[in-house]
Amino acid sequence: MLQRISDVVGLMATPLRPSHYLELVQPLWSTHRLQARVESVWDETSDTRTLTLRPGHGFRRHRAGQHVRVGVSVGGRQMTRTYSISSSPDRSDGRFTITVKHAGRVSGFLARDVRPGHLLSIGLPQGDFHLPDAAPVRPLFITAGSGITPVMSMLRTFVLRWHMPDTSHVHYAPHAHDVIFGRELEGIAAKLPNYRFHPMFTRDGHGPRHFSEAQLEELCPDWRERDVWACGPQSLLDDVTACFERAGRARYLHIERFTAPLARLPANLTGGTVLFRRSGVEVRADGKKALLRVAEDASIAAPHGCRMGVCHTCDATMVSGCVRDLRTGLEVNEPGSRIQLCVCAAAGNVEIEL
Repeated sequence: MLQRISDVVGLMATPLRPSHYLELVQPLWSTHRLQARVESVWDETSDTRTLTLRPGHGFRRHRAGQHVRVGVSVGGRQMTRTYSISSSPDRSDGRFTITVKHAGRVSGFLARDVRPGHLLSIGLPQGDFHLPDAAPVRPLFITAGSGITPVMSMLRTFVLRWHMPDTSHVHYAPHAHDVIFGRELEGIAAKLPNYRFHPMFTRDGHGPRHFSEAQLEELCPDWRERDVWACGPQSLLDDVTACFERAGRARYLHIERFTAPLARLPANLTGGTVLFRRSGVEVRADGKKALLRVAEDASIAAPHGCRMGVCHTCDATMVSGCVRDLRTGLEVNEPGSRIQLCVCAAAGNVEIEL
């Protein structure tokens, strides 16, 4: 009966759907798009803010460590970025948090300008960077900067469940006041002896404090017997990966990247003219800037999601010309190829169906 009523109302609402009218009354009731309302904001450090979000109808419970896409309107343009969920899925109030570092247009807007009551478009939780559901683990967490956010979701889950496994955590930050969630992490370590927190400050003037195998051996002597979750800047993840590959432990390493791993490209690369066919816009691009950025700089609203070559939301057809995959350095020059705008750059003149 409810379905029949909905069908009748849908016919009367055409070309809109009943959800569009519900959105006018209560945005979080809409079903045609998923939104969240900012409930509160909290400054974690001088350049990092946590937003507590109340999701609307259709949101699903995340797994600790997963991320979510968040869309905002900046300068009249809808832009989307991906953020790790920093709260536990066991939180009892149905809300979740994202913790955003001030960097770039979207993150800068979220970390500085968003206020309680603001509505954000969101996606469903995604990602494979999470703990196993049943198997017991002895985790080693290696994080730096805002790479702490997905791991914080895991730690908060352990705390809420009153079950902290034997855990070692090495975290890198420039100074003590730059450690996101610093007081909370210290509090967990003080209350739960199974959690050993090792903050490393890379700019405190006491010698090199960056990741190395010798340092890891000192901080966590049994690292070769643990499963490892690492998240942070590309340089850290490259060093961690090399370390675990040398030790034959690569399959026990789980990595979450905020940007795509890029190939080392020659400094003298040349780009070309990019023609966005449907938009009728022609611009000059160098050989290193991703075509998604080129489109955005030209005020073209290109669909996108992860911005790192994973979700394929930004895929577009290359009508003619040549592009270079920034992850591999390989060129694609077959007309009609589907290319990922977020990880491809112009390698000569190129025409794109966008």
